[in-house]
Amino acid sequence: MIEIYKTFDNKLLKIEKPEEGCWLNVLSPTEEEKNYLINDLGILPEFVKSALDEEESPHIDFDDDVIQRLIVVDFPVLNSNENNKDITALQYTTSPVAYITYNNMIITMSNKECLELTDIKNGLVKGINTALRTRFFLTLMLRMSQRYLAYLRQIDKLSSLTEQKLHQSMENRELIQMLGLEKSLVYFSTSLKTDEIIVNKIMRGKVIKLFDEDQDLIDDVLIELHQAIEMCNIYSNILSGTMDAFASVISNNLNIVMKILTVITIIMSIPNIIFSFYGMNTNEPIPFSFWWLPLILSVIVCIIVFFVFKKKKMFQ
Repeated sequence: MIEIYKTFDNKLLKIEKPEEGCWLNVLSPTEEEKNYLINDLGILPEFVKSALDEEESPHIDFDDDVIQRLIVVDFPVLNSNENNKDITALQYTTSPVAYITYNNMIITMSNKECLELTDIKNGLVKGINTALRTRFFLTLMLRMSQRYLAYLRQIDKLSSLTEQKLHQSMENRELIQMLGLEKSLVYFSTSLKTDEIIVNKIMRGKVIKLFDEDQDLIDDVLIELHQAIEMCNIYSNILSGTMDAFASVISNNLNIVMKILTVITIIMSIPNIIFSFYGMNTNEPIPFSFWWLPLILSVIVCIIVFFVFKKKKMFQ
C-alpha cells in the first residue's frame, strides 16, 4: 500500500501523485508497488530491499550519485492475540522502518504498521510539514521514543500482575509470560541502543542537514531515548532477579515435596518390616507370636516415628 500526503497551509492532505515536498507512506508493498518505487520513482533497489527486510538492523546509508539517503530505525510493536483477552498474554517486539529522502520527497517504508506514522497521517501530530524533511524525521523519532516509554510502563505493570499470580499459584503460563516479557525487554534494549547511535550520528549534521530550530527537538529525542534505555535496563534487572527468585522458590518447593514423600515412605515401610519378620518360615517358634502383636507393634512404632519426624519439622 502506498499513500501520498503533502502539507498545505499547515494541514496534511492526501494527494494522488508524488510531487516535490510530499511524503510517501509505503506499507507492505506488493511486487507491482516495489517496481513502481524502483522504476518510476527511481529509488535504489538496495534501499527498497533493506527497508523491507524484517531482520535489517538500524543503520544509515547514502548514495551521492543519485542523492538518496536511507535511515533505518526500529520502532516498538505490540503483538496481541485477539482471541486471548488476557492482558498478561501481550508480547512486545520491534520492527524496522526506513526513512528515505529523494528529490525533495520523504519516503517511509515498513512491513508492519508503525503507529507513529499512522498518527501523523491521521493528523494527530501537530507541526508536521512534509517539506521540512529533518523536522519530520526528528518528530517521528520523538514519537517512537515516547512509544517505547509507554510500552515499558505497560511491561512493568504486566510483570507486577504476573508476579501477583505467581504468589498465588506457580503455573507454567505465568512463568512463560515472565520469560516473554524478559525477551521483550531484550528486544527493546537492543533497538533503543542502536536508535540512539543513529540519532547521535545525525546530530553531527553529516547525514541530513540540521537547522538551528531543530536543535531543541533533537535534544528531546536523545533525552527520551536515554530515559527509555535506563528504564529498560532497570526493568530487565528487576525481572531477571524476580525470575531467579521464583526459580529458587520452585526448587525449594520441590525439595519440600520430596522430603515429605520420603518421610511418608519411611513410616509406611515400618509395618511391612514388622509383618515380614513375623511372616518368616522357621523351624523354631517366633517369640511373642500372638496374632494381635504385629498389628499393635506396627501402630505404636509408626506413631513414635511420626512424632519424631514432626518434632524435627520434617513435614514443613
